[in-house]
This record gives sequence, C-alpha cells and structure tokens, in this order.
Amino acid sequence: MDLPGDSGRCTDVLTCGGVEEMEAENFVKTARELLPARPGRPRNTDLQRAVSTAYYALFHCLARSCADTLIGKSGAVRGTDGWTRTYRALDHNAAKRRCQDTKGIGRFSENTRLFAKTFVQIQKQRYRADYAPGAVFRKSEVAQRIIEAEDAIHALQKESMAERRAFAAYVLFKSRRD
Repeated sequence: MDLPGDSGRCTDVLTCGGVEEMEAENFVKTARELLPARPGRPRNTDLQRAVSTAYYALFHCLARSCADTLIGKSGAVRGTDGWTRTYRALDHNAAKRRCQDTKGIGRFSENTRLFAKTFVQIQKQRYRADYAPGAVFRKSEVAQRIIEAEDAIHALQKESMAERRAFAAYVLFKSRRD
C-alpha cells in the first residue's frame, strides 16, 4: 500500500480519498449500465456481472454503514486505520447468517429487516451468477434485482444512526451464548 505522502501516488482506494468510488450508488449505476437499453437478449455474462454488482452495492453499503456508525463518517476519519479495518471486517457469510437469523433480525426496524432480507436474496443470486456454470438470467429478472438492491440501500440509509449502529454491531460481532 502506498501512502499519500510516500510516492505522491496512492493506490489504496479506501485510505486515499477514493471512498466515494465505493459508494453503493456507484455500484447500482454500474449494474444498470451492464443492462443494455437496446431490445433483444443481452449477453448472459453482462447479466451475471449486473447481478453480482447489485449484490456488491448492498455489501459496500453495509460495510460503509458499519464503519461510519462505529468509527465516524467525517472525511478525516475515513482515511484512518480504524475506519478501514471496520469497513473490511464485514464478512460475506457471517453477514448472511446474521441477516437470516429471524430471531435476531426481528428486533430491528422494518427498513433494516428489508435490507437484511434483500442482502440474503441477492447474495444467493450472486453466488449463482458467479459460481454456477450455465446459470442463465433474464434481463427483466436482473433489472428487478437491481431495483430491489437500490430500494434496500435507501431503506437502510433512512434509518437513524442508533438503528444503523446497532445493526452494524449485530452483523460484525458474534454473540456469546450463555
């Protein structure tokens, strides 16, 4: 990792002011761009990439929410080691398990539950898109997944800081069973 003052060129997007590129909205935009506006059947690889990108919009929304709510969201804080570690602490499988835990997720608001449900559903589609040889997608199906991802992102972003902080702690930290 290059540091901003070392070589004059920083390559780590999370620590060099490039956090904006990792915003969920940019992933949604990219997913939409993979769906051609022209009539006819798009290439299946474009549809697969769009599904995967819609999932990553959700994932990066959650990772950023975790870091912003637990560490802080000012520009000065976003470049710190603590913010980056928190952002990167989100684990795909652990987050999915927590979002599927109906008892645990049930204590959150409707918007947060919508985000959790969508996260799990689109992650399953992402696995299919990325790892199932021969998986075929329809343009209308992929367009719907992108809309669902965007709606879930907006739902989570509407929540209070306290709700998003509690959700961040819930998805990042294991609970101990007594």
